[in-house]
Amino acid sequence: MPKRYLGNIITDTPTEPTENYENSAASGVWSLAEANAYTAAGLWPTAGNVLPDYGFFAGGGNEVNTIDRFTITSTGASTDYGDLTVGRRSLQGGAASTTRGIIGPGYTSGTTLDYITMASLGNATDFGDYFASHFGVMGCSSSTRGIFAGGNGPVNNINYVTIATTGNTSDFGDFLNGKAQGAGFSSPTRGVFAQGRDSSNANSNVIEYITIATTGNATDFGDAGYVSRNVGGSANSTRGLFQSGDSGASQTSINYLTIASTGNSSDFGDLAGTGGESLDGSANSTRSVINESNYNSNNMSYVTIASTGNATDFGALTGGARNQAAGISNCHGGVQ
Repeated sequence: MPKRYLGNIITDTPTEPTENYENSAASGVWSLAEANAYTAAGLWPTAGNVLPDYGFFAGGGNEVNTIDRFTITSTGASTDYGDLTVGRRSLQGGAASTTRGIIGPGYTSGTTLDYITMASLGNATDFGDYFASHFGVMGCSSSTRGIFAGGNGPVNNINYVTIATTGNTSDFGDFLNGKAQGAGFSSPTRGVFAQGRDSSNANSNVIEYITIATTGNATDFGDAGYVSRNVGGSANSTRGLFQSGDSGASQTSINYLTIASTGNSSDFGDLAGTGGESLDGSANSTRSVINESNYNSNNMSYVTIASTGNATDFGALTGGARNQAAGISNCHGGVQ
């Protein structure tokens, strides 16, 4: 591109717009001719053109670096969003605001946290580091703070980050018992962690919770309806779902709970497929899309969160099987 501003009065490096939603990135100072050209191409941020409810699945499979994006309110195949900085699997860790998503560490990625700006296509950027190298780390968030917790060992550490910044995690508190490879999900105020492996390395049905805006140790919530590790989760502001897992055989169960209360989970229904490990979810206020890809498929399914019932086919992820991928969305704070 030729020199943009004569006299060197303005020397910024603008961000090329890629989409026409009102909160799409187009930073910099643009001439009217340039703005008109991007508008004609459908790439200029336009007031009132609201960003869709996007869901994302990142990593998984054989430590792939793929990030998929899909529209939660529709059905159909996902599209390629970009790449992680480091491929990884065994991901139950993700956090998101309405604009930025953070992907936690996983198998082979060490301590690495990545982030993406969800309105714009592109590769992930390094965010900072988890307190130590772990996989099976669980995640959830409010609109401002991301929680990353536990990991192989299992360990009882809970850490947090401020989503809008970058940097390493800070200490939040501890689980009642070590936890790894469980489901993490949240309302805007409370984070919940279900099942996984405990400090004795046994599969667990224990559910614990934290208040995201504070710091401190987790509190007992209740028990899940089945015992398992490698569980996936999602939530809207009132109800949390968790599904799948490995308890000697692949689980097809979906359980639910009311996040603001405490107590045992209840049966929701079954997955559409044969189950698998760490089949995470990505949700908006009404629907959860579940990554049902296992070693034999790349399918996604969905459920209506406020109801109960079995999952329905949604579409396919890009590429091959992507189990153990992290799910997030731009329309509800928390791992989705």
